[in-house]
Amino acid sequence: MGVVDMALDVESIRSQFPILQRTLPNGKKLVYFDNAATSQKPLAVIDAMSDFYKNYHANAHRANHTLADESTAALEGARDRISKFFGTSESQMIYTGSATEAMNLVAYGWARYNLSEGDVVVTTEMEHHANIVPWQELSKERGIELRYVPVDTEKFTLDYDAMEIAVEGASLVCVGHVSNVLGVRNDIERVIRMARSQGARIAIDSAQGAPHEKIKFDDLGADFLSVAAHKMAGPTGIGCLLVSEEALSEMGPFLTGGSIVKRVSLEDTLFQEGYAMFETGTPRMAEAIGWRVAVDWLEENVDFEEAHRHVQSIASWMASRMREIPGITVFGFPEREEAIGVVSFLHDTIQAQDLGYLLDAGGFAVRTGHHCAQPLMEAMGVGSTNRASVWIYNTMEEAEAFVSHLEAIVSRFG
Repeated sequence: MGVVDMALDVESIRSQFPILQRTLPNGKKLVYFDNAATSQKPLAVIDAMSDFYKNYHANAHRANHTLADESTAALEGARDRISKFFGTSESQMIYTGSATEAMNLVAYGWARYNLSEGDVVVTTEMEHHANIVPWQELSKERGIELRYVPVDTEKFTLDYDAMEIAVEGASLVCVGHVSNVLGVRNDIERVIRMARSQGARIAIDSAQGAPHEKIKFDDLGADFLSVAAHKMAGPTGIGCLLVSEEALSEMGPFLTGGSIVKRVSLEDTLFQEGYAMFETGTPRMAEAIGWRVAVDWLEENVDFEEAHRHVQSIASWMASRMREIPGITVFGFPEREEAIGVVSFLHDTIQAQDLGYLLDAGGFAVRTGHHCAQPLMEAMGVGSTNRASVWIYNTMEEAEAFVSHLEAIVSRFG
């Protein structure tokens, strides 16, 4: 059995997640290995959002009555708390609906106002579609040059030599913090240095990185960083874009409407400044409240370095055992010390979707498909994978049961 650093109180953590106690309709106990898609929520987050709806639900920034004041205070208090959690100030945090929306905000709120035909945007073939499709659309609209850094499919890392060449003359470099398919943690510090050497802005998609690593945005030196609350114990429907002060001063409106304006006439509109320029419509009040409680919960219950050792140890053990199962291919190297809890795999004769159903029959929730990363799938020569992803509340016992069930499936159907 693998060795897990038990400084992380996993049993105490698990007890705070009601869904982890669930028994599925087939009588199997749930084992949740789909954390790269979305994490589960502790009771504290669920209760905080319920309390808002029960006791002080009203539209923030819209009225002067007691409920509106309480809602506004909670929304802006959450911004202050969450931004500090990520090592920056509230003036540099824009609420978004997701990390995907945050990357679109970079494309449409910064790039549309600063790039024109011939300017260069660099991204990679490892990216989630959220960090590819907006740049393709911008290329069609503005005629920018789009360069893709390839993946070294032997090392299962970015080709950093190719990136050194790709960033030459670039205006914007966009890279994922962690691959949602391979679990590889990209050397974003090195990428930031490369981008800075060319005077380029740098955008980091940290949807997969933020749940596993304590981010200090101001120290990192990036211009933009996207985060999704739902992957780190927070609610769905909210994320944020962290923006450097210099980059924020260069941005213009993305979506438009009532709350981002100072004054509207039939001839023209005067917009708010800073983050207020980008938060149109009714705010995500319950979601912000839930996210604030989630970051409080993380700080009270989780040391990120201990959590990484715990997660990496489980995923490493799983990958090494799965490589011994006939017909199973594990993609990448979850055994690496810096890898972050993702094991993507395939069987050579059992189709990925069928294997997903067979694993679910044993109570194991895994992801099956192309994981919104089709260019990476093409580079690896496959159409899809099964993906087991580990987080703080998973245990070695769950990993052992998973491998045992996978062995039984392969023995019977392989």
